[in-house]
Amino acid sequence: MTSLLITNVNCVLFESIVNEQAVFCRDGKIVHIGTQSDITKKVNKDNGRIDQVVDGQAGYLVPGFIDLHIHGLQQYHVQSGADALTQMSSLLCQYGVTGFLPTVCPRPIDEDVLLLRQLAQVKTTGAEILGFHLEGPFLALAGAIPPQTRKPASEDVTRNFIEAAKPYKTIFSISPDFPDIGKVIPTMKQNGVPVFITHTAANVEQTKAAIESGACHATHFYDVFPPPEQTEPGVRPCGVVEAVLADDRVSVDFILDGIHVDPIAVQVALACKSPDGVCLITDAMVGAGLPPGTYDFMGDTVEIAFEGAPARMAAGSRLPGTLYGSGLTMDRALRNSLEMLEIDLPQALRMVSTNPAKVLGVDNRIGKIEPGYDANLVLLDHSLQVVKTWVGGMNRYTR
Repeated sequence: MTSLLITNVNCVLFESIVNEQAVFCRDGKIVHIGTQSDITKKVNKDNGRIDQVVDGQAGYLVPGFIDLHIHGLQQYHVQSGADALTQMSSLLCQYGVTGFLPTVCPRPIDEDVLLLRQLAQVKTTGAEILGFHLEGPFLALAGAIPPQTRKPASEDVTRNFIEAAKPYKTIFSISPDFPDIGKVIPTMKQNGVPVFITHTAANVEQTKAAIESGACHATHFYDVFPPPEQTEPGVRPCGVVEAVLADDRVSVDFILDGIHVDPIAVQVALACKSPDGVCLITDAMVGAGLPPGTYDFMGDTVEIAFEGAPARMAAGSRLPGTLYGSGLTMDRALRNSLEMLEIDLPQALRMVSTNPAKVLGVDNRIGKIEPGYDANLVLLDHSLQVVKTWVGGMNRYTR
């Protein structure tokens, strides 16, 4: 049994900030929230002990961040294999991330199943792997993903991925306009696993059909979601974006770096959805978290122009100048949301912690600072820079 008392913090709860608080954790769980004196009395009454005390120095104590869509970090990329994923798990704590979905892009036939099987063997001590996110192979629009890696939507292909990722969940990103996708969405969503929508020019009917089949979240919303062609002069057409915004069963996430999406689109989503319906992601690529520069990745070279900038394919690559993920980190996404969206800190934190946990169906144990929840916590200074990160009550990063 180990215990931790974090004192002298401004505790950011679901809808408020409570000043001069302390949080007591035991065996990886949050046990008490209150003043230091009250918590000390409770612990003594229970004949408990406090193994470690950390002075938060009047910083903000917040729930750990959850990234639903991330490919790489610093010099590591999920596609490179198990060792790279292990390193990413440790490094993510530096940016306040305590849980994430490693995002795998499709490879030629059978190679992606083998890669997924290898990744599923990784044992981490840093940020928790909450499942594997497959961005493909069932995508109508390739974007920066090699189009030759797409595969037919079949039960066999779908189940092979699900089996390969065990014991983790497999979260599929699909296009509603991909041939026969409606036949496999029910398999993808079994056991409460969410199905994401992306890379699509689907019309309203196709989108509504995918949602009725079980799709419930749209990832890197607005990116690779082109508008429909105008068919009636003067009449603005509707498509997948409008169908998603109109359905309160579907949540969305954005890459909020100021380039991938105009902040007004995020504000529209916040107005259309409940406060729980919008998340932030990074879609991070090799080079995220590093100084601006060019970085090589499996035959491609990406360029990041400034800290937190989009990743673009560099000159000489197969698609020069094309957006290729981002150089964003989750702590920067949090700060961007306050600057770009005119929201308060509790709401911003819901977009990087509580809401992603809800999308994954794990909001009963992570994503909030409440008694009984996992002690996945981040201490931020007054500039909202990460000072410390705890995963399951264990300190995994100190600045």
